Amino acid sequence: MSTFMEFIIERKEEIFKLLIEHIYLTVLAVLLAAVIGVPLGIIITRYKNASKYVLGVTNILQAVPSLALLGLLIPLVGIGSKPAIVMVVLYSLLPIVKNTYTGLKNIDKEMLEAASGIGLTKSQVLRMIQIPLALPVIMAGIRISAVTAVGSMTIAAFVGAGGLGYLVFSGVQTVNNDMILAGAIPACILALAIDFIIGKIELSVTPNGLIDDNNKKGVSKTFKVITSLLLIAIVILSISNMFKSNKNTIVIGSKSDSEQRILGNMLSDLIEDRTDINVQRKIGLGGSNVTFSAINNGEIDGFVEYTGTSLVNILKMDVIKDKDKAYDVVKKEYRDRFNIEYLKPLGFNNTYTLAVKKDIASKYNLETFSDLAKVSDKLRLGTTIEFSNREDGFIGLARDYNMKFKSLDAIDGGLRYTSINNGKSDVIDAFSTEGLLKAFDLKVLEDDKGFFPPYSAVPIFRKEVLEKYPEVEDIMNELEDKIDEETMRELNYKVDKLGEDPANVAKSFLKGRGFIK
Repeated sequence: MSTFMEFIIERKEEIFKLLIEHIYLTVLAVLLAAVIGVPLGIIITRYKNASKYVLGVTNILQAVPSLALLGLLIPLVGIGSKPAIVMVVLYSLLPIVKNTYTGLKNIDKEMLEAASGIGLTKSQVLRMIQIPLALPVIMAGIRISAVTAVGSMTIAAFVGAGGLGYLVFSGVQTVNNDMILAGAIPACILALAIDFIIGKIELSVTPNGLIDDNNKKGVSKTFKVITSLLLIAIVILSISNMFKSNKNTIVIGSKSDSEQRILGNMLSDLIEDRTDINVQRKIGLGGSNVTFSAINNGEIDGFVEYTGTSLVNILKMDVIKDKDKAYDVVKKEYRDRFNIEYLKPLGFNNTYTLAVKKDIASKYNLETFSDLAKVSDKLRLGTTIEFSNREDGFIGLARDYNMKFKSLDAIDGGLRYTSINNGKSDVIDAFSTEGLLKAFDLKVLEDDKGFFPPYSAVPIFRKEVLEKYPEVEDIMNELEDKIDEETMRELNYKVDKLGEDPANVAKSFLKGRGFIK
């Protein structure tokens, strides 16, 4: 049996759950887009001046990159399913509005004049003649939107909305092709299924006079019932989610890399095991700014952060080399500025580093960053997007070490490991506890000038949550100094190389150390 099939069988429950989430998010977004887009398309047929503005705006929305649009939406609507649904709705408007407008405008004018001549009002003409005749074109627009929405919704994982994109993003982060395919293949099948279903609906609503004899195949009652029940279920689920209470619930988040997924599940498991508090997991969010925005806006209640990230990237303060002093500064600043509490450090320092293949290290005698700086003009650097734009990343590093690389490619997640393994990059950034360093057998260089600040891993929580549930702080602080660099690297290796589920790795660690039963 192939490793892919083994992966599918092992993760079948998770894949099915994510598929259901993907269907729900996609169908809901397309329904909302149709509810907005069809009336909008009708309105602009009545007002010629409005049509160019409406179609112009929908064209512009279609041109905005999806990740950029999500980034703009996070401060407005937070994280989770809301920004993902809004994004897909905005992307789906163009074909729906345009097809509705085109379908209505292309109806024979003589037919409309005849309808007016027999005394039909404008609303009656619209309802009885224009919409029925334009329905095939309108449904074609909805069909296009629905198929493209399946792909667009994979980006939902970036903001913690779930869906099949979670597997794709996780697979990219861990260089796991089986995981990528486990997300991508069901998404492709779903797109084809939605195209087929809407095609059948399109056929059923098309007036008989507009259907070729070869295509006159009725839609069965069973199909209509199943489709109707699916739509009703989605509407009911949406309404219930709107009124769902978060009482006695703590939301734990994490960033998207393997380490963060493991730690996010650790915090969640501890709270679930030791208390009666419900835990909602929003694991695998985007980068540091996304997670900070989420906790600062109350979208999540806690996650594991790194002192160096808080100090330089969030607080925009100068680098502090001393680990304890850096911790004290960010603890005070987060409490005073954001009402967020830094708890006790977990014990490991996951600092940035640079890594090269061992044959490159041997060729140029590379041991330190200073050694690398001397030959940097001969080498190609591949870094995460976040690292390439941070003052405590490449910007400051290049300045302090006078590094001038032959080229710099921003390659997010685990793809930079694929890049260096395939010879597309010579040097990559890495975190000192990443399991992929061991998996790809890379040489880690020494930061001999001590450029990078300490990145002590620390659970952080909103203060009001700790005041409401004081036991949570005591439980979290039991992890103080219980995870060193070697332990964290081994946990990451289990996910990055051995393909284990981060949730299972987290639970096994906690059980093995006696933290949970």
